[in-house]
Amino acid sequence: MKNFNIKAVLFLNYFVFAILLNSVGTVILQVQQNFGISKSSASVLEGFKDLPIAICSFILASFLPKIGIKNSMLIGLFLVSCMCFVMPFSNDFWFFKLLFAIVGISFALIKISVFTSIGLVTDTDKEHSSFMGFLEGFFMIGVLAGNVLFSLFIDDHNPKSTQWLNVYWVLGALSALSFLFLFFSKLNENEARSEKTDLLGDLKNSISLFSYKKVLFFLLCAFLFVLVEQSFQTWTPTFYKEILKLPTSMSIQAGAVLAGAFALGRFLSGFFSKKFSWIYVVSFCVVGFAVSIILVLPLTHNIRIDEGTGWFNAPLVVYLFPLMGGLLAPIYPSINSVILASIPKYLHSAMSGLIVVFSAIGGTIGSMITGFVFQEFSGQQAFYLSLIPLSLLIISAIFMNKLKINPKK
Repeated sequence: MKNFNIKAVLFLNYFVFAILLNSVGTVILQVQQNFGISKSSASVLEGFKDLPIAICSFILASFLPKIGIKNSMLIGLFLVSCMCFVMPFSNDFWFFKLLFAIVGISFALIKISVFTSIGLVTDTDKEHSSFMGFLEGFFMIGVLAGNVLFSLFIDDHNPKSTQWLNVYWVLGALSALSFLFLFFSKLNENEARSEKTDLLGDLKNSISLFSYKKVLFFLLCAFLFVLVEQSFQTWTPTFYKEILKLPTSMSIQAGAVLAGAFALGRFLSGFFSKKFSWIYVVSFCVVGFAVSIILVLPLTHNIRIDEGTGWFNAPLVVYLFPLMGGLLAPIYPSINSVILASIPKYLHSAMSGLIVVFSAIGGTIGSMITGFVFQEFSGQQAFYLSLIPLSLLIISAIFMNKLKINPKK
């Protein structure tokens, strides 16, 4: 397979950060139990993760090709490796704020680099879209693996136990391994550079993207999607623990089931993107997910869970809720691939930066709103609110589909 080595490294990098980024839901649940943190206070961890992603992506997007795509990924992996090896000794909430800040900064470097690299290792628009779908699917495999991994270190009989922090030894080793694989891999970065411009020219190229209406509608789609996605991913463990009254380990495993549904949906998007127009895929998924919310959430009211309940004897809704993620999953890789395939490769870094910025902002706002409504009203009402951004998302996608980009010379 052409470019097999570097493609494998991109998958591994995404896998590592999938675990670290999406552990925030588990950590939010655990810090509430370990340190007595309220839901609204714990929800700021999403901000400590996403705001550094947004800020660093905005700063680095234009300059990353000159720093070096491979060098940027190596820096990100080195930073998280060091922080993971510190976390088993943490004994206060601020350690987790620092952890997610560093994870956010590092992910900004990784995601822009990975998105820019896709255009370098694929040859056609359909191959780009398919690879994006499979990459995002593998990201969700990482999320699934992370939830299972964390659940193995949870002590259900002692909520105050901090033994779960030993999981960071494993994550540190995994990050270091990814660093070594990348260090010995080769990546031709020439096409990602615009030899005609200096740093100021690169910055002007980034700003010029805002002049395209299609880009503006895309950024709105990305913002709205991640607002919904992150709300569900972050608060599913807490929803299962407090609304469905399941054990902590099983609540975290529910996040793994949700991630598995996301992974399946994104792998399927890699297949369907070759068969159908992206707008049909996105429209079907948005409508299907909205209908699922309306049908499934009422089943979570007044539910009774026996003390010995496990995955083999749980009520139907325990399975249905996370499986909805399969419908939501194909949206993100579909819209990302469409916009990246619409612009010249030397602008991919700048566009990737904007994707990460608006995704990070959407994730932060979505998680904080959900945490507030969850605390003040109910978990069900918090998730019903997602119907509003879903409606705006499908409208924005329709406008985006009608617009064209004619790159300025």
